[in-house]
Amino acid sequence: MPASKQTMRSKRYQDKAGWVSKSYKLKKEVVEDFAKACEKSGVSQAGQLSSMMKEYIEQVNREHPD
Repeated sequence: MPASKQTMRSKRYQDKAGWVSKSYKLKKEVVEDFAKACEKSGVSQAGQLSSMMKEYIEQVNREHPD
């Protein structure tokens, strides 16, 4: 079945904006606890993961400058 026009538009936007989809295998308990914590604090899981990744990148770059 061909993709809908909306799906194609969304894909073009995501490609242009630099969005990528990643898949990781994590322990179920960690994932569920993370989802609950994000819900409690009112943040999206993707947004929180992005924030933590950026913080980690900055930390590593400070500790190991090129």
